Amino acid sequence: MFRAQWMFELAPGMSSSGLETLPCRSSSRGPGVKSVDTKGKQELAKEEKAKELFLKAVEQEQNGALYEAIKFYRLAMQLVPDIEFKITYTRSPDGDGVGKRCVEDNEDDGKMADLLTDFQQQLTLQESSVKLCQPELDVSQTHISVLPMEVLMYIFRWVVSSDLDLRSLEQLSLVCRGFYICARDPEIWHQVCLKVWGRSCNKLVPYASWREMFLERPRVRFDGVYISKTTYIRQGEQSLDGFYRAWHQVEYYRYLRFFSDGQVMMLTTPEDPQSIVPRLRTKNTRTDAILLGHYRLSQETDNQTKVFAVIMKKKEEKPIDYHKYRYFRRVPVQETDHSFHVGLQLCSSGRQRFNKLVWIHHSCHITYKSTGETAVTTFDIDKMYTPLFFARVKSFTAFSEKPL
Repeated sequence: MFRAQWMFELAPGMSSSGLETLPCRSSSRGPGVKSVDTKGKQELAKEEKAKELFLKAVEQEQNGALYEAIKFYRLAMQLVPDIEFKITYTRSPDGDGVGKRCVEDNEDDGKMADLLTDFQQQLTLQESSVKLCQPELDVSQTHISVLPMEVLMYIFRWVVSSDLDLRSLEQLSLVCRGFYICARDPEIWHQVCLKVWGRSCNKLVPYASWREMFLERPRVRFDGVYISKTTYIRQGEQSLDGFYRAWHQVEYYRYLRFFSDGQVMMLTTPEDPQSIVPRLRTKNTRTDAILLGHYRLSQETDNQTKVFAVIMKKKEEKPIDYHKYRYFRRVPVQETDHSFHVGLQLCSSGRQRFNKLVWIHHSCHITYKSTGETAVTTFDIDKMYTPLFFARVKSFTAFSEKPL
């Protein structure tokens, strides 16, 4: 009898006082069905009371009264331990503001997919006189937001510069919403595409914007140098006594520097990049072995982008020393022009894009001025022509010489 009484007190149908007596099967009050109905009504009343306490706790938590909320949470869970899972939130939105905010955030995910449109709408709804940006703190000096739109866009063209420094433009767009809108100006990106591909980019299809075309379409990069390193072993001359023959390890570099105006520089030298790269910042370099020329991009039917360049040595007019040949008969030397034709395939490797150039053609053209004839010598592309990999140089875009 004691065990049965103890088990009944642990059952969920126990009253708050815990002193409810165990009903007897031989009771004369009525059948057992009446006892079950009474117990079910008590359970429903207790659950309703727990729901009311739990929702009141939610309301207190939203209002910031955390101590009161914990108190009501505790009372609700003492009545029904799993009350949290039995509540269906059919009350007013005030009862569950957290859930509402989560739903609104999910709905806004689609709107935030296009930040440009979203920022433009926010600026339009703010004031009738739209300003791209507002000062965060009160300043006595003139803020950049006071400048007209035309002047601000001209500043952005200076940021891009004639070197097409789009990396700096993207960093500038992180300042505020107004700068983000200016950095996405279609006219800027259209001019950039025209400088890179010329008239071949008149049609925007299949790209959604000019910016997407610049980012996705294969192109050479201007903010650094393409470098290749070639190493081989060459057999030397035999010693005088004939006992041994020396072997020499030969190591040299090739450098390719592209400019946005269609010009290219090429240099082959044993000097390492640390000493050569700073000299390649401008086309007016004093390096004697430098080759200058022009390049063009070609997209073949096999959807591969190739770079073709014609380069030659810089012409330097040397004054004729007549005193040197004063008492000697001058032997006429046939004047010639040397040019090199280079063909490269543009590829991507690793995480970087358009950072690899693979050799596909290299030839030397010698034109005799007296007769106009041209002799062509084509070199075999072997393992000596190692691929060129791109290396970004920060100093190349540290200064702007002229705007876009």
